[in-house]
Amino acid sequence: MYRFSDCDVYCLNLAKGEIMIYERREKTYYSEEENKTLLFLYNHFLGRVLLKIVMMRWVTKLCGWYMSSKLSKGRIPKFIEKNHIRMEDYQEEEYSSFNDFFIRKIKKEKRPMPKEENLFLAPADSRLTVYPIEEDSTFWIKNSCYTLEELLKDSKLASSFQGGYCFVYRLCVDDYHRYSYIDSGTVVKEKKLKGVLHTVQPIAFQKYKVFVENTREYQVLKTKTFGTIVQMEVGALLVGKICNEKGKEFSRGDEKGHFCFGGSTVIVLVPKDTVIPDSDILDNSAKGIESRVYLFEPVGRR
Repeated sequence: MYRFSDCDVYCLNLAKGEIMIYERREKTYYSEEENKTLLFLYNHFLGRVLLKIVMMRWVTKLCGWYMSSKLSKGRIPKFIEKNHIRMEDYQEEEYSSFNDFFIRKIKKEKRPMPKEENLFLAPADSRLTVYPIEEDSTFWIKNSCYTLEELLKDSKLASSFQGGYCFVYRLCVDDYHRYSYIDSGTVVKEKKLKGVLHTVQPIAFQKYKVFVENTREYQVLKTKTFGTIVQMEVGALLVGKICNEKGKEFSRGDEKGHFCFGGSTVIVLVPKDTVIPDSDILDNSAKGIESRVYLFEPVGRR
């Protein structure tokens, strides 16, 4: 029996095959107890002035250069200790920079993938919220109202998801920052949208439509089991760089890409009558509670 690090997900190997047993005992709720720096940046006049400077692209590029340089290596031990990261879960290697460490690869046995293809899997370690997409393609994220047309910049595509679900996977800095395809299929369309790199933490939602303004890119995927879906990656404050693999065809479990340093978000859209989300996740989402999920954990079924 294997246990994922710091989660309640188990894998039992039985004589007739693998049976995945999942229990979500730990739920996470993010209120206004935010980082003091973020409170200052978003709620104080001087902080908002500073925020405009921080969000300039030359600042982002400078931070990216530093995080990818040897100068940043000294940050790794303290980061591991502060965030209680279980390094024994990851492949052993020497890191040349903080970003090299940040995109570290996990051991495959720590994220086993269930064999049942009808299961709808999480594409990443994250905090998950699921929202029904109403008839007018409008939904709420952290007390802010969004339309799919704003999110996708494509009204025809947005209308095709009416009656479906929006899965929002919010990654924190201590999460595994590689994400995967959840089914086999082909890429139908790709789109990159430049924007402002706000933090994806809840404090930013009070003043900005974060998922609309942030740099993001998405693919329309024709999948074997779940039909046509959208998988979108959203960049975050400062670095938050999106690094996706190239290719038109993919298999279930293939790595889709990774985020460089910064909290990040993956959004998956599914059409009507395609996926039934797990009831506990829907209940939590309705209460404003994020459910802790891990890569390849089932979060619904066809």
